Amino acid sequence: MNDKEILMLCLDEKTRDIGFKHLLSAYSKKIYYHVRRMINDHDDANDVVQNCFIKAWKGLPNFREDSQLFTWLYRIATNESLTFLQDRYRKNTSAVAMDTVAHSSQLVEEAWIDGETLQERLQEAIDTLPPKQKQVFVMRYFDEMKYEEMENILGTSTGALKASFHHAVKKIETILKDGLNLG
Repeated sequence: MNDKEILMLCLDEKTRDIGFKHLLSAYSKKIYYHVRRMINDHDDANDVVQNCFIKAWKGLPNFREDSQLFTWLYRIATNESLTFLQDRYRKNTSAVAMDTVAHSSQLVEEAWIDGETLQERLQEAIDTLPPKQKQVFVMRYFDEMKYEEMENILGTSTGALKASFHHAVKKIETILKDGLNLG
């Protein structure tokens, strides 16, 4: 089914449940993987995705069709992910910093690092970023999203997005270089 057909089913009280099942079938996997790139824990990611689709269910009658359904869902998922990360970031800022220092000292002792370990270290470095920088980095680096698309989803100027991405990259590079003792 295409977006228009799904939307028509969702907006009709008689077929709303069927339409929403089609919506879930079409987009739940994509939304989950988007959220999972931001939120490492499977259970937490599932909770955020569930919140996303609850908001979508409640907001469908107000959907204006200014964008595609996926773009709208992506924006909801992004906002839900940011809210989750900001809450967690506030609670765990010092714990994450201490954990990063502990991992950095372990890295200096390791003479050889395989690809999987390097991937883990990259994810740990990404996790130290403030939520907004993390979101911009994930959207640009992993999703290969253009700044114009990000601007529409996040409601932030292209210049601010480029600056956030640049700062995120520099922070990650510093953490990885320091942790891998690359100077």
